[in-house]
Amino acid sequence: MSVAGQLFLLQLVVLVLVIGVGTALAVIDQRHENDESAERAVTAVATTLALSNGTVEALQTPDPTAVLQPETELIRLATGIDFIVVMTPEGVRYTHTNPEMIGGIFSGNTERALAGETFTETYAGSLGPSVRTVAPVFDDGRIVGLVSAGVTRERIGHQLTDSLPTIFSVAAIGLVISAFGAFVLSRRLRRQTLGMAPDELRRMYEHHDAVLHSIGEGLVVLGRDTGDSAEAEVVNDEARRLLDLPEGRVPVSALPASLRHQQEGDSRDETHLTADRVLLVSREPVERNGHRVGTVLTLRDRTELQSIMGELDSVRGFAESLRSQAHESANRLHTIITMVELGRYEDAIAFATEDLRLSQVLIDRLMTAVHEPALAALLLGKVGVAAERGVDLTVTDDTALGPVTRLSARELVTLVGNLVDNAIDAAGSTNSPGSDAWVEVSVREENSMLVVQVADSGPGIPVGELDKYAVRGYSTKSGPRGLGLALVAQVVARHNGTLRTEPSLGSMVVVEIPVEGATL
Repeated sequence: MSVAGQLFLLQLVVLVLVIGVGTALAVIDQRHENDESAERAVTAVATTLALSNGTVEALQTPDPTAVLQPETELIRLATGIDFIVVMTPEGVRYTHTNPEMIGGIFSGNTERALAGETFTETYAGSLGPSVRTVAPVFDDGRIVGLVSAGVTRERIGHQLTDSLPTIFSVAAIGLVISAFGAFVLSRRLRRQTLGMAPDELRRMYEHHDAVLHSIGEGLVVLGRDTGDSAEAEVVNDEARRLLDLPEGRVPVSALPASLRHQQEGDSRDETHLTADRVLLVSREPVERNGHRVGTVLTLRDRTELQSIMGELDSVRGFAESLRSQAHESANRLHTIITMVELGRYEDAIAFATEDLRLSQVLIDRLMTAVHEPALAALLLGKVGVAAERGVDLTVTDDTALGPVTRLSARELVTLVGNLVDNAIDAAGSTNSPGSDAWVEVSVREENSMLVVQVADSGPGIPVGELDKYAVRGYSTKSGPRGLGLALVAQVVARHNGTLRTEPSLGSMVVVEIPVEGATL
């Protein structure tokens, strides 16, 4: 049986018991109330008759019955009690509901009344068990008679029976209303628990918990509320590792800002940056009855892949540069051969050696000044890429880099490669006939700092907006928005460096990172 069904049956049992006990208590209370009402009525009648002067005068007449019997019957009928007996101190009756009982001895206790006390008791008399009051009649301080008024238990029982339908009706109405409320609550609970039994819910929880902790992707489930005071509803172990989240409850404010915001529809494999990771994030909204109630985020680590892709881009750029140079070399070779065939040997030698000398000078300078081969290869490759796009890329003469103790080769490629790529894109996008597109790169050590300066002829970044462009989703380029400057900012932040812009003939981005201290 489902949880809702079990709860409904339990509620019904409890309601029946509570209402049954309540009904029994109501019946007992009604009976007690009827007894008290009867006692008050008979006490009032007996006391009033005993204190009446007419009663004293009637007892002094030769035939008290003739005077008292009609009067007591009128009072009995008017008050609804069962009997009124006026008697002598010895208990001989002057009046009775049944005239045949007149003259007989009163059946009941009179000792306390003869002692001057008015009392009430329950006694089985000539009319059966009854609640009766016996009061003394005084004349000049002397007891001249007794008055007893009573109501039979049968009449009190009839009164209780007459009130039972009302009590039972109220109890039945209460039971029906309560049962309906329990049924509505059960229906709501059934919808919320999908009609599952407790064992099914337990197994589903155990299975889901095992899956959440075993999958290789990070999983975060956000509710409808994503304010700073809200908490993530589900965070698995992999998500805690990727986002560096603490154990226990995770406030939404602890998540990266780019993951907290709600957006319409779903998204697949968005790239997000944390302090030291590159993550692929897929976002899936959770809807119920057409209304959005939360968001499911899946996270995959792309940090290593991104670094490898950066190196691959550098190698690809270098290969493209070699391909371009091979094409140019073929043209030069054809020119040289033709010059030789024409007998212009000196011109052929000068033409062949001039470009080779310039290229070899750049290669020799970089390989000598830059101790990191990957960075030297990157810069050589970017020179060819820039040339193909009509951009003049210059590596300044002060470029020199010794063994760097804090940055790995991958980080250097990421840092310099993305800055140069952005500069080439910016300069190339503004290249127009009659204008020179240029990029100038400087990588050097200065005052125990690694200094990277990349200037270009592009429009640059507006003053004061560098932080905005250094996060995912912002770019000075049209089309898909890249990660270049965001990846640069990630490396800079990891090594406590600085990233800033400086005024120049065009645009200049400057990175400074300490190169001494703790090693990677």
